[in-house]
Amino acid sequence: MRKILVTGGCGFIGSNFIRFMLNKRRDIMIVNLDKLTYSGNPANLRDVQSHPRYRFIKGDICDRAKVDRLTKGSWGIVNFSAETHVDRSIQNADVFLKTNILGAHTLLESARTNRVKRFLQISTDEVYGSLRRGEAGEGSPLRPNNPYSASKAAADGLVRSYFVTFCLPVLIARSSNNFGPFQFPEKVIPLFVTNLMEGKKVPLYGRGEHQRDWIFVLDNVRALELILHRGKIGEIYNVGQGHPISNLELTKKILKVCGAGEEFIRHVKDRPGHDFRYSLNVGKVRRLGFRPRFQLEEALRLTVDWYRQNKAWWRPLKKDVFTLK
Repeated sequence: MRKILVTGGCGFIGSNFIRFMLNKRRDIMIVNLDKLTYSGNPANLRDVQSHPRYRFIKGDICDRAKVDRLTKGSWGIVNFSAETHVDRSIQNADVFLKTNILGAHTLLESARTNRVKRFLQISTDEVYGSLRRGEAGEGSPLRPNNPYSASKAAADGLVRSYFVTFCLPVLIARSSNNFGPFQFPEKVIPLFVTNLMEGKKVPLYGRGEHQRDWIFVLDNVRALELILHRGKIGEIYNVGQGHPISNLELTKKILKVCGAGEEFIRHVKDRPGHDFRYSLNVGKVRRLGFRPRFQLEEALRLTVDWYRQNKAWWRPLKKDVFTLK
């Protein structure tokens, strides 16, 4: 039985990953370490809380003693722990630097001391910065443009340094924008969907020309499992659909699925340092064997249906949604 320490597993992607791993693989035990900040919700994993191969521990990844106790005897670490909302990082970057950089360092040191066999760092396409044209490959320069992406780029650098300096068996996954069940409702897709369910307008930055690549979270976690077990040690893997679309186009698709008209769009002032376009070259992970199973329109319908059926989950969370003033 392989023990895997998953950090930040009560968050959006982490909880979907844990559920996927417990269902797919009978040879692993998951220990979930999560501080339970505003977006870390134990209700995300209520259906597996009594699973014999799952254990939850409340704690901070910066707590070296606790991390060491949990890392001991672990085959691998998958680090989802991160402050992720760009708008919050613009307002106050302190907690982003602590969790995303110092927390990653604590995990790396513990992994080195306890000789783990795999360390998978969950990163983001935002570390590459804005691209007017073309695609970012795994070897492209890192040009982060906001405190969140800068903190993630710094963590990626630390992870790579532990491979080069200490031969720690690391992997890095840089995923494009995820969406799907259990996503905290300050992120754009659940925010727009839940606003429409409440009869409210959706706040679209600027003219909606910014472009993003979207991947359904159930596809992303499949890719992460593949990278963890079959990826080449020391390598980086971009994960995405490979088809960026504008925020305005995405908004129109959401409106269509929700049965709302374009009069529900409310254009708001653009945020500072808003990257215009992200685009990933995903050939490397495709060569590893990954293919997305969900197209955008189908995944949006599934996501909207989930939020319709789980109003008791998201309604209490709307009070904690953050917006730039």
